[in-house]
Order: sequence, then structure tokens, then C-alpha cells
Amino acid sequence: MADTFNYRIDHHGSLVRPAGLTDPGGDPAALDDAVKEAVALQRTVRSTVVTDGGFGHEDFRGGVLGAVSGLRRTGDTGPDGLVRWVAEALPEADGPLVADRAARLAELTVIAPKVSLPSPAYLAATTFDPALAGSGGPASARELGEALARIVRAEIELLVARGVRLIQLDNPLLLGHVTAGPGVPGALSFEDTLAVEALAARLDERPEGVRIGVCPGRRAPDAVDRSRAERLYAAVPADRWILPHDQGTTAELDLLRALPEDRDVCLGVVDATTREPEDIDTVLARIDAAAELKDIEDMALSPSRGFADVAARPLMSTEDQRRKLVLVETLARYCWGNEF
Repeated sequence: MADTFNYRIDHHGSLVRPAGLTDPGGDPAALDDAVKEAVALQRTVRSTVVTDGGFGHEDFRGGVLGAVSGLRRTGDTGPDGLVRWVAEALPEADGPLVADRAARLAELTVIAPKVSLPSPAYLAATTFDPALAGSGGPASARELGEALARIVRAEIELLVARGVRLIQLDNPLLLGHVTAGPGVPGALSFEDTLAVEALAARLDERPEGVRIGVCPGRRAPDAVDRSRAERLYAAVPADRWILPHDQGTTAELDLLRALPEDRDVCLGVVDATTREPEDIDTVLARIDAAAELKDIEDMALSPSRGFADVAARPLMSTEDQRRKLVLVETLARYCWGNEF
């Protein structure tokens, strides 16, 4: 039987919110009802992971940004199109970030819940402001990243203790560090990025079935520097890498080719930015190409990214989203039959 702990039918965690639920500070009862509906949807499409859809957060960063001190929301928009936050002091957590929410989610399903969190290196790279370093702000992006990594690692340990078995760290900037072209400009160097991510992802003990995953980006770069990709995988002790695999490019295969044999991979084979479902034969051909490089028993499938990483900007309708999730399930059954 296939390894049930590979969570074959995966998704990134953010789902399209029902109309009227884009305000994270909205009606708690409406939020609870929406989460219940999201859980029902995921069971209907036979997902092997269950999330709360990211509901209640302004965007995919909300699990951390809204739950620690020292970070301030501004009225500006960053280059990624997200509302910019700045670190005015080293962050501190006053309590659990999302563990209480995950516990409520667990009450709604027999499937162990999945939790997605923004990675500390991503948050540090996007919230560090050198102009504040002399007035109480962090002295460097590395210092800020390490403080965030300790918070995220403590939250991961709490989530695991409460029964969460799949935790995903999202850093949309990571693949920019392994491109064969110009690297990622910004506050954190590649070396500092690796150190910060490693600090968050390293667990001393992993109970059976626990996977710490990293999503390093939503699109593969035009060309991959394999040596840098190998350094990334070697430095960050993640069990699972969630890699883009929906365009059929050589770079996507190069990312997989550099992955060590002892790491799982979740292939983002369905494009979450387009409404129309992909041709099954085309996607299966891409999966076959991946299976020549990686044992298919160490794989899982998912959409390429979250469907609503920003609450107010869903990428498609709820019905289109359902069709994409059904497609992932169908593809998984082509690959592994009915053994999950």
C-alpha cells in the first residue's frame, strides 16, 4: 500500500472565501460556518489534507503578522502587491499563533489538519527597514529573521504536539535565489536565508507521519543553477518540498533533479491561476517525466499555489476551484490507484 503519510492529494491551504468573508475581523459565526463548508468541500473532493482555507486572515502571511508584537501594518503596498508591514522592534509572540485555530479545525474532521505559515526568511526580507535600525528596530534582516524563526519553530512544535501532521512554510522568494540569472535583491543574502529557514524547519523529533514542507515559489525561474538548488535542499531540513510543475519546463525538472533522494516532493501540477482544467494526458506526461527523476512513491500532487493567498483577490470562482481540486484527485488516482 502507498505511504499514507505522503498526503498524496494536497493543496496549499488558501481557498476562495465565501462572499462577504474577505474581512479578517468579520463575524466569528460566519467564519466558523465558512470553515465548516470548506472542510466539507475538501472531503467531497477527497483531499488527503484539510485546512481552514486561510479564512480569517487578510493574506497568507496573517498566521504570523497578526499574532506577534513588533510588526506594524502600513498603508503602503510592497513590490509583491501586498500591504507592507515593517518591523519596528524584534517580534515576540504573546501566545499561540494558529494552534488554537488548528485545534478547532481538528474537531471538524477525522483527517489530521494541515497548517500553512509564511516562512521567517520571507517575512524578514519583506518587513526589515534599515531606516529603523537606529531607532529600536532590528539591527539587521538576519537578526529579524532569526527572531521570527524561533517564533515559527515554537509554533510548529506546538502544532505537532496538538496533532497537526503537515505544516507548510511559504517563501515565494526562495526560487529567485537558485536562478541561473540575477539573484534576488533584498535584505537577506542567500546564506542568511538558508540559515533562517533552517532554524525554523529543524525539529529534534518528528512523530510518525509528520511532514515539514517548504514551498519555495509559485513559478520556476527561467533557468536553475543546480549547485544553488542543491545547497538550498541540503541546508533546509524540510521533509517535503512543494515545487511548481505546471508549465512543463526544463527548469521545473531541474528543480526536481537537484532534490535529494531522501526528501518527498509535492508537484504543483495544476495551474491555480487559470480557470480551465488542464488536459489530463498533458499533465500525466509531465508527471511521467518527473517519475524518471524521482520515485513516484515519494511524490504527491497539488495545485501550483493557493487559490486565494490574498483574501480580497481570489484567483477564480469557488466552482472553478472545485473543478481544479477534483482534477488533482483524478490525477492522483491515475498515479496511485485507490491506495492513499
